[in-house]
Amino acid sequence: MNVILINGSPNSHGCTYTALEEVSRTLQQEGIDTEIIHVGNKAIRGCIGCRKCKTTGQCVFDDLVNETAPKFRDCDGIVIGSPVYFASANGTLVSFIDRLFYSCTADKTMKVGAAVVSCRRGGNTATFDELNKYFTISGMPVASSQYWNMVHGNSPEEVRQDLEGMQTMRTLGKNMAFLIKSIRLGKEAYGLPEKEEHVFTNFIR
Repeated sequence: MNVILINGSPNSHGCTYTALEEVSRTLQQEGIDTEIIHVGNKAIRGCIGCRKCKTTGQCVFDDLVNETAPKFRDCDGIVIGSPVYFASANGTLVSFIDRLFYSCTADKTMKVGAAVVSCRRGGNTATFDELNKYFTISGMPVASSQYWNMVHGNSPEEVRQDLEGMQTMRTLGKNMAFLIKSIRLGKEAYGLPEKEEHVFTNFIR
């Protein structure tokens, strides 16, 4: 069992990383392998809607998205972490996950997803909602904690002083591990839910 954690901050070892590291450490203690992938400090362009990935199986822009796609396909869960920019996620991260979720055509059903948000003061809940939408459109159960998955602070040191925030990260790790293990057992006993053929409805006819 393994989880990939996406660091959407341009600071590889800043506040967002500090939160993700706490989740990662807890997952490892629960017997789940982890890898933190740094995204926010890369040059990643947005999706252009060319749909080339639907025929080739990968994004036309050959960068970190295509490197991460096989890991996303094979993982049991993904944690997406972002700092708050104008009450929204980091733009580079959004470009990355737009293309990752769209171009990776592997079945994401029952992979566990979790969003983690780091802010100095505000804009966190809007960013948290934004990130969770990637999971809920993909048939992915969302891991929650004792509070919304966020930490406060303007430096890693301040984040570590956010005792409730750090505890929230540890609880998230434990809850996510439980979900992953339970889903693994459920798959073995019952398989995945049967899917209907997808129906697409356009509202303008």
